[in-house]
Amino acid sequence: MKKIISVLLLGITIFTFAFSSPALAADAASGAKVFSANCASCHAGGKNLVKAEKSLKKDALDKFDMNSAEAIIAQVTKGKGAMPAFGGRLKPAQIEDVAAYVLQQANEKNWK
Repeated sequence: MKKIISVLLLGITIFTFAFSSPALAADAASGAKVFSANCASCHAGGKNLVKAEKSLKKDALDKFDMNSAEAIIAQVTKGKGAMPAFGGRLKPAQIEDVAAYVLQQANEKNWK
């Protein structure tokens, strides 16, 4: 009987871990604060003051293959072109939060 209960509990545990959705690590609300302090000088309202066509609006993110957290994290971390690298200034979690915020604003509100 103990073996049956042990096997049953093990099965429930495996099922729970296998089919539970992972918690989102990134926090868009925190990302908004980091964005405001570090990014808004060039990207206020989702704009791009240096290269207007490369805004943070949904259509531009799609056009320039920046429509994923991974792409935004890489861009913010390493920089590219006129954009400086923030990997030495921000913690990885802060950069993930900024990516979540940018995607939220672009996809849900299109920076309105």
